[in-house]
Amino acid sequence: MKREMMAAVAATALLALSGPAVAGMAEAEKWIDSEFQPSVLSKEEQMKEMEWFIKAAEPFQGMEINVLSETIPTHTYESETLTKAFEEITGIKVNHQLLGEGEVVQAVQTQMQTNRNLYDAYINDSDLIGTHSRLQSAVNLSDWMNGEAKDVTNPMLDIEDFIGISFTTGPDGKIWQLPDQQFANLYWFRKDWFDRPDIKEKFKAKYGYDLGVPVNWSAYEDIAEFFTNDIKEIDGVRVYGHMDYGKRAPDLGWRMTDAWLSMAGSTSPGLPNGRPIDEWGIRMEEGTCNPSGASVSRGGGTNAPGSVYAIRKWDEWLRKYAPPGAADYDFYQSLPALAQGNVAQQIFWYTAFTANMVAPKSEGNNTVDDDGTPQWRMAPSPHGPYWKEGMKLGYQDTGSWTLFKSTPVDRRKAAWLYAQFVVSKTVDVKKSQVGLTIIRDSTINHDSFTQRAPKLGGLVEFYRSPDRVAWTPTGINVPDYPKLAQLWWQQIGDVNSGAFTPQEAMDRLAGEMDQIMARMEAADKANNTYGGCGPRLNEAKDPSEWLGKPDGPAAKLDNEKPQGETISYDELTARWAAQ
Repeated sequence: MKREMMAAVAATALLALSGPAVAGMAEAEKWIDSEFQPSVLSKEEQMKEMEWFIKAAEPFQGMEINVLSETIPTHTYESETLTKAFEEITGIKVNHQLLGEGEVVQAVQTQMQTNRNLYDAYINDSDLIGTHSRLQSAVNLSDWMNGEAKDVTNPMLDIEDFIGISFTTGPDGKIWQLPDQQFANLYWFRKDWFDRPDIKEKFKAKYGYDLGVPVNWSAYEDIAEFFTNDIKEIDGVRVYGHMDYGKRAPDLGWRMTDAWLSMAGSTSPGLPNGRPIDEWGIRMEEGTCNPSGASVSRGGGTNAPGSVYAIRKWDEWLRKYAPPGAADYDFYQSLPALAQGNVAQQIFWYTAFTANMVAPKSEGNNTVDDDGTPQWRMAPSPHGPYWKEGMKLGYQDTGSWTLFKSTPVDRRKAAWLYAQFVVSKTVDVKKSQVGLTIIRDSTINHDSFTQRAPKLGGLVEFYRSPDRVAWTPTGINVPDYPKLAQLWWQQIGDVNSGAFTPQEAMDRLAGEMDQIMARMEAADKANNTYGGCGPRLNEAKDPSEWLGKPDGPAAKLDNEKPQGETISYDELTARWAAQ
């Protein structure tokens, strides 16, 4: 009996030793001193914020929760470092899993469809704002923070400080997601090559205007042609004037839905998304929440001349001006490929890869000098011939914390604490210095970013400029992102393979989107599936009834290649600084 009691005591002691570390202020201070510097908060303010987390987490100590996000450097830092800090400070263990973006979307869709709790929280693109606000399976964070979760909502959260909070606000004016990381697709170019007098002189002699940051697609195409077929070689390396990707995979669809059509000009004016026609070509009238069609025959723009032009140029440039094999690259392969140092420019480059592109030469990055200073710069994207002032110009990804009603409330509250922790002012400057995906205005204006700006190739200048508001995520016209997004890569993949022309592919895509939206309309009318905000498709008419009309998609232009126009990078940044 005595032996059994001793064994039980030993087992209890072993269990205690293997459990979570004692949470408290000592652990918080350790992390603040060793990891969470710099910060926009003083150490005293950081300690105050962590004290709130410790007290709020007391009912959940010892709990183990599961969250999911895509694989980018910011989330790797959260998964490997911030989970440890959070557990030591609060006593809540977090399994932060990283998967490809397609798998994250699939998991979100499965949880919405089955109401089974697969994960306790997701970092899910704000592109799903139209889905979440209609299906009501996600938690309305505005009501959540002021109601059921008031006791676990950080009083120092400062919602107004989030740059992308408007992107996560639904048509009902409610916040549905909390930004965690944010990055834009911008223009990328080798400034060291563009500044070479011999190259500048040769370009001016051929095209009659200065080599610089392209303002329009005509100039981008001229520059791509020039470096690929005129310059050909720099410092013994074969060079190319363009980079992109074309592998038949889900990220090829995002390549296009991430505002490629709006960059060409196939949309209506208006920010954050065009009205009535958005960057997917989906029509939704101002003041309504009911999409009315994607096809030109229903007033949409998915298969309009500007959209077809956009897809044609993507395919043409990929084949004529990109390095061999680029047509078989996917998203993850194409962007780091720039580090090889053989590409002059890229029209569609995600700033999420800034961290990779500022790596030192010793890590195989051939686009920085010996001191690690980038020889490249990022700048606003050029626009196509259909674009007009006031239209959306580019895309901004805002990966955001999303909670679902299918998650038990206690687990949801614990996950909400973790979500707030990794975006807190205590943590955010350091996290942003690691991942370079800026979400807070206070962070981008912190002195540490002023000091680091020369090493980041224009990232700081862009995010401090007024231009940042012209880059926005997918908006509320898209009624069900997972259902509709999967159509895009299949149709665009058929263009890359040569199975269909751009016009044929976009006709098929628009028709398929209308078919799915018709089914959604029927479900909404029968069961209120989308809260009355499901599609209400316009009757199909001859496209001539819409093309070229004031509120319809633009008719085909007689000249789709106007004169090329450029601006010097120094003039561009000076303009930003003056505003």
